[in-house]
Amino acid sequence: MKNSDGNRIRLQPMWRKVAYGGRQPGYDDNYTDESFLEEMVMNANVVKRDLLKVMIDSVSISQYLCIVALVVSTWTLTLNLDIDEATLLKLDVGLLLVGFSVLLLTTCPFSLKLLTKYVLNISFFISGLYVLAPIYHTLTRSISSDSIWALAVSLLLVHLFLHDYSGSTIRPPGALNNPKLTSNISLNASIVASVLVASRLPSRLHVFAIMLFSLQVFLFAPLITFCVKKYHFRLHLLFSFTLMVVTLSVTYQLHRMFFILLLSLLVFISVVCPYWLIRIQEYKFEINGPWDEAKLCFDITE
Repeated sequence: MKNSDGNRIRLQPMWRKVAYGGRQPGYDDNYTDESFLEEMVMNANVVKRDLLKVMIDSVSISQYLCIVALVVSTWTLTLNLDIDEATLLKLDVGLLLVGFSVLLLTTCPFSLKLLTKYVLNISFFISGLYVLAPIYHTLTRSISSDSIWALAVSLLLVHLFLHDYSGSTIRPPGALNNPKLTSNISLNASIVASVLVASRLPSRLHVFAIMLFSLQVFLFAPLITFCVKKYHFRLHLLFSFTLMVVTLSVTYQLHRMFFILLLSLLVFISVVCPYWLIRIQEYKFEINGPWDEAKLCFDITE
C-alpha cells in the first residue's frame, strides 16, 4: 500500500524490554512504555521497629560504656594513690578467675585443649607485660601531663567510637570470622591510652598492675559479655543492669559531674536514641523497581 507521495508506510515494531539488546529501531535509547512503573515497589525493605526492642538492643552500648567508665574510675583512684599495688593485683586475679569461670559456663562445648590454649596465652601475655613494665614506666617522662591527659581522653573517644558493640575484640570459641578492622583500631587506641596513664604511676609494680587490669578489661570483657549474651539473653540484661547500678554508684562517690555525665549518656543512649529512631522511621521513603542494580542472591565466596 502506497500513500500519495508513493512512499511505503512502515509499521513501527513493538517495543520489547531487553537487558542487553542495543537500541531498538524506532525508539530512543531511554524509552520506556506504560508498564515501566507497574513493577515499582515502595518501602519493600523498610523494617518496622518496636520501641522496646530497640531499647533492649541499645543495652549492649550502655553496658560497654559502663565498663569503660569503671576503667576510668580505677585509673583515677590509682593515680590518686587511693588503690595500692596489692589491691590492684588482687583485683586482676579476681577478674581473671571470674572471666575464666564465665567462659567455662557459657561456652559449649569447651574442650580441655581450648582451655590449655587460653591459659598458655594468658601466661605469655602476663610475663611479657611484666618484662615491659619498666619501659612503660619511663616512656612518657619527657612529655607534659596535660598532653598525656588530652591524648588519653582522645584515644578513649576513638575507642568508644570504633568499638564493635555487637561482637567481640577477639574471636570467640567456635566463631568463623575474625574481628573487624575498626574493632582492632579501637582496641589499639585503648591499649595506647592505658600505656599513657600507666606511665604516670610512681612504681613499676603499679604500672604492671594497672596495665594488666586495663588489658584484661579491654581485651576480655567484650568476649565475656558476648558469650553471656549468646548463652542467655535475660542473663545478659540482668548483668547489664547490675553493671549500670554499680558503675553509677562508683562514679557518684568519685565525682558528681562524672556521675551526671554518665547518667545523661545512659538515658540518651537507652531511651532518647531509640525513641528518636522510631520517630524518624515514619519519614523513611524507599523506592525499588526495574531500574535497580541486580543483587546476588548467594555468597560469592562459596
